[in-house]
Amino acid sequence: MPYTATIDTATIQQWLAAKLEPTSAEEELLSKGFDADSISMHLKEYRRLRNAKKQTNGFACMALGAVLGFISCVLSITNPVPELYNVIFFGLTSVAILIICLGMYFIFE
Repeated sequence: MPYTATIDTATIQQWLAAKLEPTSAEEELLSKGFDADSISMHLKEYRRLRNAKKQTNGFACMALGAVLGFISCVLSITNPVPELYNVIFFGLTSVAILIICLGMYFIFE
């Protein structure tokens, strides 16, 4: 009968909350007496959850930047306040692009 190791999700959630590095997590598991297979499974799950959290933040930033860019585009086209045209066209669009790039950084890191 093959041995199946269970992953302690509470410990992994604590690591995520503490933003622990994988090497520190590995040392913690070694000190608790886990075997090599169990350690690799825990670290794999920890990395997966950490990357999923970064991707979620990245997609949220990209969505926010896209909405801000759309608003900037509409306001630039309609030009409701002519005195603010340059601020909207150059400022708001630049901020939207920067937020989108930040989101892409989180996704592709």
